[in-house]
Amino acid sequence: MFRFFGKKELERPPCKICGKNDSLVSKKLGVCVDCILHQTEKALAITDKLHVASRQHFDLPDVPPQTTTGLKCGLCVNDCRIGENEVGYCGLVVNKGNKLIRKAGTPEVGLLDWYYDPLPTNCVAFICPAHGHGYPKYAYKDGPEHGYSNLAVFYGACGFNCLFCQNAQYREMPRRLRPLISAEELVSKVHKRVSCICYFGGDPGPQMLHSLAVSKHAVQLAEREKRIVRICWETNGSANWPLLKKATNFALESGGTIKIDLKTFHEPLNLALCGVTNRQTLENFKKIGEFIQDRPDIPLLFGSTLLVPGYVDEEEVRAIASFIADIDPTIPYALLGFYPHFVLDDLPTTSKAHADRCLNAAKDEGLSRVRIGNLHLLSSTDY
Repeated sequence: MFRFFGKKELERPPCKICGKNDSLVSKKLGVCVDCILHQTEKALAITDKLHVASRQHFDLPDVPPQTTTGLKCGLCVNDCRIGENEVGYCGLVVNKGNKLIRKAGTPEVGLLDWYYDPLPTNCVAFICPAHGHGYPKYAYKDGPEHGYSNLAVFYGACGFNCLFCQNAQYREMPRRLRPLISAEELVSKVHKRVSCICYFGGDPGPQMLHSLAVSKHAVQLAEREKRIVRICWETNGSANWPLLKKATNFALESGGTIKIDLKTFHEPLNLALCGVTNRQTLENFKKIGEFIQDRPDIPLLFGSTLLVPGYVDEEEVRAIASFIADIDPTIPYALLGFYPHFVLDDLPTTSKAHADRCLNAAKDEGLSRVRIGNLHLLSSTDY
């Protein structure tokens, strides 16, 4: 649990704007979803303070630096302009002597943990070669790839600041600056029973240069040894397009996937919950959608959404699903159960009824491949 409030603060009505008081309004956040969407300026003035407090706890910058004379990082939506001795929003880039120094996330070194995850995993990509799709070009078996593993790469930085983060431990990694690993060393972990690599985190966005270097080496390894090594990214989609386009091409050619976490559709809600705009995420999703027909037999692009009670309801999912369907109604979409964690630990676990309502809303918008993920987390008690 991360504590940012005293007892008196938590005794106030959950929504500090309209006074709404029920279990679906986080006292920690301090505003309800209606006020976020319809009284946005007032709501964001409240949530912005919470984002700052949550980041100061980990010695991360309050906001993306925008120093007029600063140096531009150029990797993601935050467009950090970093002044002398300032640090970028992700915590990995610093300006020293009017020169940007990337402490990690370069082609040479990444800040990450890695492990082997036996296949088939509970991956967001529920239609993929690990289940036999694309056999024999992209899969070793005409069915689940039992006996093989995924090399899971957990990057220790992020360009968002999600208050409901389910992997909040990554925030400690920029401060410790370990473990560090080179691209070559990471590729050495791709033994003959590894059939795919998945970059996640945190988020791979701030360290996209490293993941692309790893991918290049992995593709060369696969070609040299005539092996299958699929390459996948699971990301908030906020990296700048030239980098994400390269990732898309690696995924496309290797039989891998790009899994974009569409946390919200409406920008005010994304700003309130994640601290950063989602405009670039949505635009990147559209651009990747243009590659779908280059490999129509196996889905390239996946969407997913965490169902945060009280904030990401069926109407928000309906808007996301409509957006996806306009690109291609066959794009797979996973609805994921929320578990109280990080700052928003005062909300209930996603209920099955909530998930079912969202599932129906997504189908109503025309999506043909929708499923509810991590069913074991769902509560039988509705709210």
